[in-house]
Order: sequence, then C-alpha cells, then structure tokens
Amino acid sequence: MCLLCAAFSMRAQMVEEAEPLQVADSLLTDSTSVESLELVPLQVADSVITVDTIVPVIPFYALWNDSDLTDIEMRTLDWSLRWLDTTDCVAVHDTTILPDSVYKARLQALPCVIELPYNERVRAFILRYVRRNPKQVARMMRMSEYYFPLFEEVLGRYDLPYELKYLPIIESALNPLARSHAGAAGLWQFMPATGKLFGLEVNSLVDERMDPIRSTEAACRFLSGMYTIYHDWNLVIAAYNCGSGNVNKAIRRAGGKRDFWSIYPYLPLETRNYVPIFIAANYAMNYGQEHGICKAPIEKTLLTDTIRTTQRMHLHQVSQNLGIEMDELRRLNPQYSRDILPGGKSYALCLPADKVGPFIEMQDSIIAYKADSLINNRRAEIDMAKMTSISGAYRVNGVTYYTIKRGDTLGGIAKKFHCSVKQLKQWNGLKSDNIREGKKLKVRN
Repeated sequence: MCLLCAAFSMRAQMVEEAEPLQVADSLLTDSTSVESLELVPLQVADSVITVDTIVPVIPFYALWNDSDLTDIEMRTLDWSLRWLDTTDCVAVHDTTILPDSVYKARLQALPCVIELPYNERVRAFILRYVRRNPKQVARMMRMSEYYFPLFEEVLGRYDLPYELKYLPIIESALNPLARSHAGAAGLWQFMPATGKLFGLEVNSLVDERMDPIRSTEAACRFLSGMYTIYHDWNLVIAAYNCGSGNVNKAIRRAGGKRDFWSIYPYLPLETRNYVPIFIAANYAMNYGQEHGICKAPIEKTLLTDTIRTTQRMHLHQVSQNLGIEMDELRRLNPQYSRDILPGGKSYALCLPADKVGPFIEMQDSIIAYKADSLINNRRAEIDMAKMTSISGAYRVNGVTYYTIKRGDTLGGIAKKFHCSVKQLKQWNGLKSDNIREGKKLKVRN
C-alpha cells in the first residue's frame, strides 16, 4: 500500500457563529422516545459501554488560509510538503460563483448513500474550500490517491458508505500527524481515551491513532456502532463530532425528532457546522477540477509495503542498514512517536517496497546494530540491577556473576537472567548442561 505521510502542523480556524437554520415542518420525524437510545449498548473490545460514555472526537477543521499560519507553522508546512508542489496547479483557478442550482445538482449527482442536502450553510463552506483554500484542496486531492483506497477497503469490510472517507478531510486534512489543541490526534482525530476504547495502543512509545490502518479500523468500529443506534448517517456524523450525549440531548429538545436538520438548533455550534462542512468536503473533493483546481504534482512517488515484527528496534537501525532517510521512515511509520518499535508483540513496519526483501535478509544484523546505545542501554542496566538485587548475583568489571544454588538448572538460570542456555555455555566454556552447586557462572558479559 502506498501512503504519503505529509507531516505538517496546522492551526484550526474555527468557523463563525451561525444562525440556526429554519427547518421546514415537512421534514421527516421519528417520535420514538430518545430514552430508548440510551439503553442500547455498544459492544467494543469485549466490553459493553453505553452511548453516553463515548468521549467526543474533537474536529481538526482543515479550513485555513496560509496567511493564518504562524511563521514556524509555515516553515514546517513548506518542509513537510516538499513532495507536493502546488505552485502552478491552481494558476487557472476559477473564482466564479455558480448558481445554487449547479451546486445542488452536482451534490445530487454524487453516488452516495448518505444524504447530501444543499442550503446556505453548505454553500458557504463549499466556497470556503474552492475559493479561499484552493491550494489546500489541491494538496488533499493528491494525497487522497494514497489514503482513499485504504479507507475504502476498510469501509467496505464494515459495509459502511464510502463517502465516510471524507471525514478525515475535515478532521485532519489527511495528515496522520495532525494534533488538535484538545489532544485529538491522527487522520481520524481520536481522543486518547476513545482510541484506547476502540482498541488502539496509546502510550509513550506507540500512538496507533497515527497509524493509518489501525485508526481507520477503529473509526469504522465507532461509526458502525453509532449507526446501530441512530440509523441516520448525518446523526452518526454529528455524534462523531460532539459525542452521542450531546446528540441525545438535542433529540430530546427537538421533541424526539431524529433528523439532523430538525435537531440542528439544539446542537453545539461546532456540530451545527460539522455536517455542512462534511457535505462541502464531498463537493470539493469531487468537483475541485471544475473550479480550476488540479491535483498538486508530486515530485517523488514511493511504493511501500508493510511487514510485521515482534523484535524491539529503533528506526535509526533500519535507516542506517537499509539506506532509508529517517524523515522518510517517520512519514511511513507515524505511530512510533519516539522512533522505537517496542517489541514483545507484533508491530507493523512500513518500508519502501524495494527494502522489504533486504530487511528480511538482514533482520538480525539490523537489530544488533548499535543495540546497546539505541534500545538496550538503560533498560538493560535497570533490569540487571533489579535482577542482581533479587537473585544475589554480583558484577565485577562490568561482568555479572551468579552463584549456583541447589536445584538450579542452566535453563532456569538463563530464564532468570534473560539469556539463552547457549550463551551461558559459551560464556563459561561449558560442554554439557551439568552444573554444580556453589560454582560461579557468568550470566552477563
């Protein structure tokens, strides 16, 4: 799978206060009591949670002008997007404002399951994308070639509408390293607690919210669970933004109506704008070219593949042995926040496709390369200090010795000091497994 991990930081630009839309009395309603919603559990990771316990996902609106960025953010943006050149691709950008009938007809023509109605708020956000932020749309149109096949594959497995692939457009602008001020992170902008709830590993070394594959799986589980509750995709999208608790309150205040535009005035401001922005993102990504926006040219194409390993390693070890730039490895593996694969269980490592074979052939030497300074040093010393204090072993000139006790076996000693029987024999010149009580063994060279 080919992934472009453009690591840029951006500042969310909040949309202005909007007057509640006037909702026609003829809108579909459902008089079912909202209390029944709260009794429907979600089955997640072998545990049961109620909808009100889900932590809201805070959006990371990707609707900024370059002039809104700070100097540091602008330099970061320029550095990280060096694969994408947007200089000329919007040179013929058309700023013509079209009649409402054109926008409405185009939205209706999209092959979607989710309803994409047109109104003044949707129109405002369409213009914000195609008129005020054409370079951003050009970037995302190009980056979508890398991410959308992944999203569609997972959405298809969960039998979800493909148009949900546009949620990361408004959440992260297709930036897997995006972080909001509230602490949400990754393409789908999961909060830490929500990410863990849906099976993502989030700790000091690994943040799977940044992993395009794992976070997409988690997002699909979340969306699928919400749909079993609301049976309305616009309400699901609203719940993704503000949490089901806020959606349930809005349904109550709307007299039990379960339609987004019916409960619109009762939702938080941010969520009132969220669904119109989602509709506008669908429009911009499908009709950007009709507004003179072309896909940003890419200077470097990278074919990648993913392998899994249980070995603890540092990306620097991979970089030095396989001749891959660290920046490139970090783009391909954004989930490893300190460049370390912890090991102990299976972790994914994304590499340029032509480096997978060499990695498999050289894995032992890669793991051994500067292991003491990169991944072993302090951990090994702490573990050894802990073991020696408990077991009675002692160190002389950097070598650890252990006095054999009654009942000890080489296998048991090897397990205690995290080494192999073969190593114990080599370090002590032993030709058999026979050992004697009272003798001393080297247990760490």
